Amino acid sequence: MSDPASFPGQRIAAIVPCHNEEPTVAAVVRDLQLAVPGITVYVYDNNSSDRTAELARAAGAIVRHEARKGKGNVLRRAFADIDADIYVTIDGDDTYEAAALPRMIEALLEGPYDHVLGVRSSGEAGSYRPGHETGNRMFNRMVSLLFRSQVSDMLSGYRVFSRRFVKSFPAVSKKFEIETELTVHMTSLRLPQVEVEIGFGERPEGSESKLHTYTDGFKILYLIVQLVRHERPTLFHGIIAAALALISLGLGVPVVLEYFETGFVPRFPTAILAAAFMGVAVLVGCIGIILDALKRGRREAARLAYLRLEPPPQPQDADVLQPDAEALRFDGKTK
Repeated sequence: MSDPASFPGQRIAAIVPCHNEEPTVAAVVRDLQLAVPGITVYVYDNNSSDRTAELARAAGAIVRHEARKGKGNVLRRAFADIDADIYVTIDGDDTYEAAALPRMIEALLEGPYDHVLGVRSSGEAGSYRPGHETGNRMFNRMVSLLFRSQVSDMLSGYRVFSRRFVKSFPAVSKKFEIETELTVHMTSLRLPQVEVEIGFGERPEGSESKLHTYTDGFKILYLIVQLVRHERPTLFHGIIAAALALISLGLGVPVVLEYFETGFVPRFPTAILAAAFMGVAVLVGCIGIILDALKRGRREAARLAYLRLEPPPQPQDADVLQPDAEALRFDGKTK
């Protein structure tokens, strides 16, 4: 456990989104306060119908309310309202290892980094619901490939951020897709980040997951497609243009060969359709090129907005911060 003096003068805010987490919220608040003395814990009650807010307040948290349902809406509100040097997000279901928080904060300060991702490691059977672990691995590989940045656990809800990450993050997502948006924001701006392995356990008895495997999985997949369209328009529109061009060639090549053999074009409708497909392919490709130029300007503006904010706080004494080397993995590799 880290000594309170490890983070002198740092305003650390933990944001805990909650919807009907009565069985676990008090334990999460107490564990965070024990792990990092002096931390300010904000519990955002997201339309709970139980005693979540009451128990969180009794445990010492500052309770706020967000009427718009969804984790994305909660973080959007919290990031706008809360002023701190270091931000922590953690779910209120008591599945994440709160005791790992000092190591994550130390990693942020040591870098300094703008984003620390808690990579879930579970030795308990049943910690992941059926299908969740497989889906998580699939999304990790997809995002790593599409956005050219290695990500080990993009759906983790346990993260630590610098102030300039939080205040430059647009927060468009409404629900559980917010983790995907956080990850892509980090990769698209190439912000310095590190991964820290954390413990992950099964939900306590009486606590019920709010994540719907297939419904939320399709929402995450749809968001990834939309983010590819916005962040890699050349790739997105290039794939569509290539598909249309192949259809055009498949329809048009036989017509052209027949013309060279006979000197006639007996299938005018097919020839016109092939020409139309090729024209649309060229148009879509040009749209991708134009959007790529606009994306560059948008990224430059986002980068300048990011640079106007203060960098992560620096430790006053380099000897104070001594992260566990076995627990930290930088750029996907063990340090």
